Amino acid sequence: MKHSPLELTPALREELEADVVTLCSELIQIPSVNFGEGKGDEEAVANYVSKKLAEVGITSKIYESAPKRVSVVARIEGSDKSLPGLVVHGHLDVVPANAADWSVDPFSGLIKDGCIWGRGAVDMKNMDAMILGVFRLWARHGYQPERTMVVVFFGDEEAGGIYGSRWMAQKHPEIFAGCSEAVSEVGGFSLTLSTGKRIYAIETAEKGIEWMKLTAQGLAGHGSMINKENAVTRLADAVSRIGNYKWPQRMTKTNEALLRAVAELTGHKYDASDLTPILKELGSISRMLGATLTNTANPTMLEAGYKANVIPQTASAVVDGRTIPGFEKELLETVKELAGEHVTVESLVSDIPLEVDFEGPLVEKMIDAIKAEDPEGIPVPYLMSGGTDNKALAKLGIKGYGFSPLKLPPELDFLALFHGVDERVPIDSLKFGARSLHHFLAHA
Repeated sequence: MKHSPLELTPALREELEADVVTLCSELIQIPSVNFGEGKGDEEAVANYVSKKLAEVGITSKIYESAPKRVSVVARIEGSDKSLPGLVVHGHLDVVPANAADWSVDPFSGLIKDGCIWGRGAVDMKNMDAMILGVFRLWARHGYQPERTMVVVFFGDEEAGGIYGSRWMAQKHPEIFAGCSEAVSEVGGFSLTLSTGKRIYAIETAEKGIEWMKLTAQGLAGHGSMINKENAVTRLADAVSRIGNYKWPQRMTKTNEALLRAVAELTGHKYDASDLTPILKELGSISRMLGATLTNTANPTMLEAGYKANVIPQTASAVVDGRTIPGFEKELLETVKELAGEHVTVESLVSDIPLEVDFEGPLVEKMIDAIKAEDPEGIPVPYLMSGGTDNKALAKLGIKGYGFSPLKLPPELDFLALFHGVDERVPIDSLKFGARSLHHFLAHA
């Protein structure tokens, strides 16, 4: 018997949209801040997610990797057991927010000016709400998908997933057994080009992570003396060389496909030696895409000394390195060379870059879902400068994509909202995303 996906009637559409708006606002109101170095708390928001699933009869299980560091797992059984499972995942933690910088309470979930405001509105409690909303709708109306879906809300994504996706993949790989693909955040959002055409960037690749600690060794002494072996000076020189280094351009198949598509849509000639005209067409997103054309290494933290008149024996810095697929070795080797002989380089967090082809049945379903809601939309692949929990799943052989669809206002600087002040998601965009995600998952 042929499987019939659940189609959204006007009544079901209204039901889904109303639920998703409420869920997103309520999720934001539960602070789940991740301060890094193991300091985070997803317990309250995980309990909320589990409760919302239980309300419609979906059983879930909470996994605790450390006190208050938790993830939630539910399983939606498919009707065809011969099909591989699909992992649908989000993360529950958010980065800190300094309330004094915001125009609203960052944990208010306030609805105003057609948006839902608060930390996590785009990263990524909006997608968490969409996932919950879709599966709650299905459960209320007795719909069973053809393909089994493993639904996971991870903790600790904002600090590398050590207490979240990495721990789950290492300690509980059985949860993901039989799954071949996964979908998660930061993909399927729209961008309006100068020609008025709308592209939807689906994430098929992401840079690798190489967070490094630099430690400079020197000669301790009195601050009033001449010291040519000052550890602070050696560190400062190393940090300056690394921070100002111009990395060579490295073209990936994903970026080439995206940039060629934009060139064709805007009438520009594709010239890999000068991509400036094409990048300009992409507006604010060009900042991120520019960072995906090379490896990057940004100094982010400094630590040295304990008294104004004491030259310390050591000084340290942290560098956030991101690697292009295929060029991981280049980054570490270059940083070590730039650091110099008196500075050691230690890897703090290292994770793989990802890249998959923009083709196949699952990608076609993503394209179909976008087209169903926006017939004029043009889905394209892109390489993300950050990382997601798909990295942990990739080590289990699961192919991951970023697909949390949003049709955005042309004037909105969407990427600036990630970890930014006054983070917010347009309600119409969220509703579009919920409908698109439903269409995709019902046909996946």
